[in-house]
Amino acid sequence: MIKFNELKQGNHVMAEFDGDKKRGEVEEIKNATKQLCINTGAQGFWFDSGKGKLTSIEITDAELSNFKFSKIVNDDTTVKYMKGAFRMLIHKENDFSRMEIWYRDEQRIISEPIPLHVLQNHFYEMTKVFLNEGSFN
Repeated sequence: MIKFNELKQGNHVMAEFDGDKKRGEVEEIKNATKQLCINTGAQGFWFDSGKGKLTSIEITDAELSNFKFSKIVNDDTTVKYMKGAFRMLIHKENDFSRMEIWYRDEQRIISEPIPLHVLQNHFYEMTKVFLNEGSFN
């Protein structure tokens, strides 16, 4: 289950509708009632927080590729992902349990696994640009 206060507009999550899980994007947030509108591409669905219908998406190489990150595998087995001036370094290919992220002069060390929506939040806090499937140069 995802904590309500972790979610921001533009975050990608998995949403369950009548037993069917679909990927969606947080379109609108109502803080007073703790409700979220998740758009799955076809339409938006409203969810009450704490009902367990929203789950996080794991960070994978495929997810980063979908978000237009370029990838460099270094000789020392580290892997660097880049989108514009934003950089992410993992210490072993396909192991996103620990990472370093930086943008210009700000650097953050992530020492435990984080879901995709938390990476999106870090990206926004550092760049002031939403992390989505669009190009970012």
